[in-house]
Amino acid sequence: MTRKVSVAIVGAGRLATFLAVALRGAGFTVSEIVARDLPGSLRRARSLALKVGARNATAEKASLDASVLWFCVPDREIRRAASSVASRLRVLAAAKNQSHARFAFHSSGALLSEELDSLREIGIAVASVHPLMTFVRGAHPSLAEVPFALEGDGAAKQVAKRMVSKLCGESFSLPSSRKAAYHAWATMTSPLLLAFLVTLEDAASGAGLSREQARRLSLPIIRQTLANYSQLGSARSFSGPLVRGDAETVAGHLLALKKRPGAREVYVALARAAIRDLPVKNRDELKRLLK
Repeated sequence: MTRKVSVAIVGAGRLATFLAVALRGAGFTVSEIVARDLPGSLRRARSLALKVGARNATAEKASLDASVLWFCVPDREIRRAASSVASRLRVLAAAKNQSHARFAFHSSGALLSEELDSLREIGIAVASVHPLMTFVRGAHPSLAEVPFALEGDGAAKQVAKRMVSKLCGESFSLPSSRKAAYHAWATMTSPLLLAFLVTLEDAASGAGLSREQARRLSLPIIRQTLANYSQLGSARSFSGPLVRGDAETVAGHLLALKKRPGAREVYVALARAAIRDLPVKNRDELKRLLK
């Protein structure tokens, strides 16, 4: 079935660009790049369309002759974009110029498939299909083994599951009631991890290191910690003064970090989490220190 799937991408930003190229590389036909009628959006759409052998159009003029419509626009724009596309589909139907569109996805991690209700109302099965991956300018991540969270209509999820498999990703279904909790976790995996790494740089400045030095010198131990976590799990990867119950050393850390209150706050919060969830000795004394 995936061999017959063609895709129209709505949007021309970073995610749209990455996804269109990945879909083309996996053997799907990307038929159309649909963009807003703004100079910058149209310019990006033309560039992306050339890259993947597609047409480019605004929603008001799009052919929408793909079997899947995939919305890659900012969260605040999904409902409006879906409404514009639904209006165009009604025009095409009235002119007896039928679209092949049967399914529609959006890729918001936070919002439900109901953002596409205007399309659902005209008989299109919809789903949210969110890749748990970060897409930033200058980086080119692989989709191999990337998990995609699926929520929405059963038929749309089945098509999305087959497409994700073709992209060499991994899909799992998510109840709509769990979507906010899922996105909180997803936010912790990358954006808030970055916030922690910036806090590391702040803590390192207390030792006289520049941010650039801190980043470079931290990377070997960060990489090994992630490798340990992947291979051994969290408990067996845990090391340092907390696992030894070394309250005196922790007290020294807290004193040194008084000059870095933001870093101290993060240190205390993470140390409390370690005491709660990881194998820690001298637990009671450490709890008193971290009040």
